[in-house]
Amino acid sequence: MAEETAQDWVKKGDEPLVGESPEEMWNKTYGGLGNDLASEIQVTDDGGCIIIGVTESYGAGDGDAWLIKTDSEGKEEWNKTFGGTGYDNGQSVRETGDGGYIIAGRTESYGAGDSDLWLIKTDSDGNEEWNKTFGGPDNDRGWSVRETNDDGYIISGGTESSGAGNGDLWLIKTDSSGTKLWDRTFGGPGFDWGNSIQEASDDGYITAGFTRSYGAGESDVWLIKTDSYGNKEWDAIFGGPDNDSGSSVQETSDGGYIITGYTASFGAEGMDLWLIKTDSEGQEEWNRTFGEPEQDIGPLGGESGNDQGEAVQVTSDGGYIIAGYTTSYGAFPGDLWLIKTNSEGVLEWDMTSGRRGTDDGVSVQETSEGEYIIAGITDRYGAGGIDVWLVKVKLAAVPPPVYGVS
Repeated sequence: MAEETAQDWVKKGDEPLVGESPEEMWNKTYGGLGNDLASEIQVTDDGGCIIIGVTESYGAGDGDAWLIKTDSEGKEEWNKTFGGTGYDNGQSVRETGDGGYIIAGRTESYGAGDSDLWLIKTDSDGNEEWNKTFGGPDNDRGWSVRETNDDGYIISGGTESSGAGNGDLWLIKTDSSGTKLWDRTFGGPGFDWGNSIQEASDDGYITAGFTRSYGAGESDVWLIKTDSYGNKEWDAIFGGPDNDSGSSVQETSDGGYIITGYTASFGAEGMDLWLIKTDSEGQEEWNRTFGEPEQDIGPLGGESGNDQGEAVQVTSDGGYIIAGYTTSYGAFPGDLWLIKTNSEGVLEWDMTSGRRGTDDGVSVQETSEGEYIIAGITDRYGAGGIDVWLVKVKLAAVPPPVYGVS
């Protein structure tokens, strides 16, 4: 495990930042000689962090689900791998009410099909208590998991084994022991997927992803609200003629929803990071795009103008923090991108981090001190090809300008 200190954080935006400026506190990498990737992070009750992803450096197979626990300074306390001889990965993690952790992902080592949705429960030290697989003969995957108010779990992902089309958005509800209580599929003849799920304040569920069965374009952002039994109450589709997708959804304090993802239909050109705010019925209140037009970026080839949001969180001041990826700003070919907006989606500040390589921010959380912790991946820091990357950021006071007197 390694730490890097030479970061290139760049503040951008239309106006100079007044009062406070984002500043890196520290960053850490975790990994070996293979490719190791983070998928999600959560700040834990003890002030540390729990990270889930996949490792090709450690474990038993081609890839194993990898759970990393750190303290508040990013120092590793322990790590655990889960998997067999096939490719297995962890996509989502949450601390549970008993102090343990719940993980959702997929497994090719166990289960009934080519790959199965995989649910793993651990104790507070990452030791497995139980695991469950769900799926049929084809590819089925878990993408997002949350503990529910009844101490069970809700999982969102996709199934190619059941449903109406090539792949359907899939919701599974289990009890506290991982026993399935019900499941629901949503979709049409195309490929449809659920990337993010939350329990709503009315005990129903809100999930965001994409649909290629409905809407205006090649793929559209798809928002589905269900009751507590997974029965659809409404759905909403956002998009244009090209590819658009939702990566993350959160309920807001007014009972509405905030979604991030990407759009190739709107914005500057290419693919832009997309932020959408809806009311409690899924009606759009506003949307914002962030990015720059496509352009050649030099003799090594490639284009800039591909920007996307991976995760969004409501912040303590009522605004939003978004982690993602940009090829419009920072170092070629792509950098981790952190964006802070106010409650109306207006940019307050943004930052890129990375060197000449691929760096991506996949998950972000605000800490109790008002700082931000970002999990991502980097191929320019650390020990191997791609490493898990953890970055902590705070806002620092900007001194007022000094003007000369003549």
